[in-house]
Amino acid sequence: MAFFRSVSALSRLRSRVGQQSNLANSVRWLQTPSSSNTDLYSELKELVPEYQERVKKLKKDHGSVELGKITVDMVLGGMRGMTALVWLGSAVDPDEGIRFRGMSIPECQKKLPGAFPGGEPLPEAVLWLLLTGKIPNKEQVDSLSQELRSRATIPDYAYKAIDALPVSAHPMTQFTTGVMALQVQSEFQKAYGSGIAKARYWEPTYEDTMNLIARLPAIAAYIYRRIFKDGKIIPMDDSLDYGANYAHMLGFDDPEMLEFMRLYISIHSDHEGGNVSSHTAHLVSSPLSDPYLAFAAALNGLAGPLHGLANQEVLRWIRSIVAEFGTPNISTEQLADYINKTLSKGQVVPGYGHGVLRQTDPRYTCQREFALKHLPNDPLFQLVSKIKEVVPPILTKLGKVKNPWPNVDAHSGVLLNYYGLTEENYYTVLFGVSRSFGVGPQLIWDRALGMPLERPKSVTLEKLEQLCAKSS
Repeated sequence: MAFFRSVSALSRLRSRVGQQSNLANSVRWLQTPSSSNTDLYSELKELVPEYQERVKKLKKDHGSVELGKITVDMVLGGMRGMTALVWLGSAVDPDEGIRFRGMSIPECQKKLPGAFPGGEPLPEAVLWLLLTGKIPNKEQVDSLSQELRSRATIPDYAYKAIDALPVSAHPMTQFTTGVMALQVQSEFQKAYGSGIAKARYWEPTYEDTMNLIARLPAIAAYIYRRIFKDGKIIPMDDSLDYGANYAHMLGFDDPEMLEFMRLYISIHSDHEGGNVSSHTAHLVSSPLSDPYLAFAAALNGLAGPLHGLANQEVLRWIRSIVAEFGTPNISTEQLADYINKTLSKGQVVPGYGHGVLRQTDPRYTCQREFALKHLPNDPLFQLVSKIKEVVPPILTKLGKVKNPWPNVDAHSGVLLNYYGLTEENYYTVLFGVSRSFGVGPQLIWDRALGMPLERPKSVTLEKLEQLCAKSS
């Protein structure tokens, strides 16, 4: 208890310092922004009118254009394949995988600035790209890093809200609680209450989004240290970038781990708008709920076993293989037997398959390349490689699997485990921090483009049967 009282005192001091910073930030959207495009806000403000005109033209000239048919399979099958919303940041091609503003992951690795020449993309560079559609230079990325650090102060009551939960509460429950506590400082909520014009909704949304993204690592690291490391907090390092700082606050300072965290955040940032977490954020923000409320809802979707929770299930499954045989060094025949036993029990092979992709997930591939470079002899990595050889042919033979290939979750846990982050129960929090980089920019654009309240039409089961009877 004495320790937490001292932490509370420190938090109050940070909160007072942060309130002064927040006061300056809170009126920024009312000020004339700098013309320097090292400032992300200025870059975005120049783009908004152009995008607004594009949307206006689409509505006026092509509003009645049909985008496809809606089938019973789509209605009963999770709306898969149904084109239903606009998402600016990324798109997933079934064969090529994710493209961030048209750029593949290898292209991002080549063209986006890293912490050093030839390094993995800095998450700040990905954020700039997703929000503006433009490739930033190192000066712009460094400026954005500094801006995010300046916004990262956490109010004391956010820590208290988390502390009110049992330490045994799932990390995602604690994470969502922390985000909801931050909502008290929502600039959008204040601006809306003051009667801000609709055309300017995006400006306080930008402030909320940037504040939220900036503060997530400290909240997430606090939860990790609270649950797994006796509550000993590691402060932010003003010399580090976003990804490196997050790893540092968790308690990891191995340069390779810092570099992997940059890669992890970058590749988990966005995956178009139809996945559960992204779509949830878009849906919840559509009635003008602020970014904190929308992102908290997205985290609750991410926490599901069929979405973000899958990454922790993969490592548990891999560990179960090792426990079964007493070693990760097993033959392909032994592995095939184990996989067939898993499937015969009505269970799935975690980390394989995807709702859209029909090839190996490029996010898996870039993690594999990272592992080949930095940990080629790690026994668990070698087991993951062997699983990739064995699983697809088995799933293909079943005849019911559209995509037997590994997805992003099939690899990340082994890399995190190698660098010492062994608590797989926490992995979805890492995913949540990363997803803010994709969700946040879209929430800003939703307000800038005047996206309406989302309200699709539903049908009863009886009505669906009637419609089918008429068409047969």
